Amino acid sequence: MTVCTALAPAKINLFLHVGAVDGDGYHPLSSLVAFADVGDRVSVAPAGRLSLEVVGPFAGGLSGEGDNLILRALRRLGEATGAGEPGLKVVLDKRLPIAAGLGGGSSDAGAALKLAREVLALDIDDAGLEAAAAVVGADGPMCLRMRTAWAEGRGDVLTDEPRLPPLPAVLFNPGVPSPTGAVYRAYDAGSVAAADRPAPPVDWSVGGVIDWLSARRNDLQAPAVALTPAIADALCAVAATPEVALTRMSGSGATVFGLYPSLQAAEAAAAILAQTHPSAWVQSTCLAEQ
Repeated sequence: MTVCTALAPAKINLFLHVGAVDGDGYHPLSSLVAFADVGDRVSVAPAGRLSLEVVGPFAGGLSGEGDNLILRALRRLGEATGAGEPGLKVVLDKRLPIAAGLGGGSSDAGAALKLAREVLALDIDDAGLEAAAAVVGADGPMCLRMRTAWAEGRGDVLTDEPRLPPLPAVLFNPGVPSPTGAVYRAYDAGSVAAADRPAPPVDWSVGGVIDWLSARRNDLQAPAVALTPAIADALCAVAATPEVALTRMSGSGATVFGLYPSLQAAEAAAAILAQTHPSAWVQSTCLAEQ
């Protein structure tokens, strides 16, 4: 039996500018999105019917979930190809925290779609896969691509950005969820900014990009911190590590990232954070093309 496995990488919003909600209930946004070299693992094999098994350190957070995003995406793939529900056994090794601002569910679905095309030898191109991925939400197509990109509109207008250098980073999650819906409601109740796309960096070196990002913002950070004070503690913890050049929350939280001048500095910071915050999820990583 052929079993294919792939990484479903964590998605990081290096900045996130959010506008006022529109008439359809969506928020326009502008973001530069990068992917980590850590994430969940998705395995797919042919089977008599579609099934999903969830294992790993964060599997408990998905227990009782009736319609996982992976299953939703694969059913849409079956509709798109006319083949019906695909006969696949999917195993998700859930290594990313739940409701963490890392796009984990969308990335899982994207990895599963690409593996399903390979295992079943489906005649569908990347555009078709992206259309299927859209069923899981605005993050679906970008997480299927797994490439650094500018995201605009509702997050579905994507422009690849190959100039971003590998960015040494630490991901720190304090062990609490940050539900996206609640964060957006808190944002709407306060001072709403604009979904402006800034001019790109002039200097695309690591230091130049970090300096440029320092002038950007995550508009969801303040409302997320107000709802979940542990995020503020996480920001302070990462900001206190040696050589950190930028600290910011990703997406709607609760994961915080720090950027560093070198991978060695990021690894040293992760070791300190893991020792001083044993209940937190801490990973050193490199944000780059997958």
